[in-house]
Amino acid sequence: MRASDISKVARELIIKKLPIFIWGSPGIGKSSIVKEIARVNSMEFIDLRLSLLDPTDLKGIPFFDAESREGVWAKPSFLPSSDDESRGILFLDEINTAPPAVQASAYQLILDRRVGEYELPSGWSIVAAGNKESDRGVVYKMPPPLANRFVHFEMEVDFEDWKQWAYSRGVHSSIIAFLAYDKSMLFRFDPTSNQKSFATPRSWEFVDSIIDSGISKELLLESISGAVGREVAVDYMSFRRVMGDLPDLEAILRGDIKSIDSNDPKLIMALSVGLINLLKESDERERLDNLLKFSLSLQDEYSIMLIKDMQLSGIDVEESDIWGEWVKKFAYLLV
Repeated sequence: MRASDISKVARELIIKKLPIFIWGSPGIGKSSIVKEIARVNSMEFIDLRLSLLDPTDLKGIPFFDAESREGVWAKPSFLPSSDDESRGILFLDEINTAPPAVQASAYQLILDRRVGEYELPSGWSIVAAGNKESDRGVVYKMPPPLANRFVHFEMEVDFEDWKQWAYSRGVHSSIIAFLAYDKSMLFRFDPTSNQKSFATPRSWEFVDSIIDSGISKELLLESISGAVGREVAVDYMSFRRVMGDLPDLEAILRGDIKSIDSNDPKLIMALSVGLINLLKESDERERLDNLLKFSLSLQDEYSIMLIKDMQLSGIDVEESDIWGEWVKKFAYLLV
């Protein structure tokens, strides 16, 4: 199931207070989805790793209350207060990496929203996530009684979802263009390999930070290899060299350059992403008009790709005076 679809469904189920479980390979953004749902809905977010807890940690520690002269339980401080009127998501990440005894201690909390004397506030929802057993991570088979307490979704890597996220976060144009050219490079996890570094949406986010860090060109390849693996890093650096052949992007947006001679797919991908990112910095009507005029000079499939990516990135192409002309030329190709 695509991340965008899981996000839509999860948002509704969270409102209904149904416990959900998101399965998926490492580094594909499971926790990011849940954090984004919390942010958009102005909800608090607590990330709880059961693998770091002992079985007694959820229930609390018993102690003698001198005033009531009774044994009582001190609830964990990492859980929201029982009388808290806030709204939030209690996220149990990597739940299947926790030993079975710890998983068992979560049964009551997940299904009954209480454990021992503690009760989860009514405004809070429970969401869990974990890696698939087939990914050869350090996981324990989830007991059927615990599994039956969740609504389960398996998340898959989808490039279009990632690209929309990348545009919204301002990810470096060379990364978006490279992965648009070869979508298989977005996720290269092989559970049978002992390779420490491999390409995932999370590790490409690391690459974006590496590029922005100001590391010298001589050390850039080794640094990126440490994030996505040597083979992928070499291909990416080769693609970056193609971007050195790009025409002046500002000149295109000014209207000084109206067409290019090259139909090299790598160059067109890099050109399109670069233009979109530059236009987003200052989407003046004249610059938008000039970009649509330029798109009319491209091969049909590249022009369609450019416009779809502009829409995906949040640019309203219909505001342009050239939009009618563009639709008239390419309407037969639109689905």
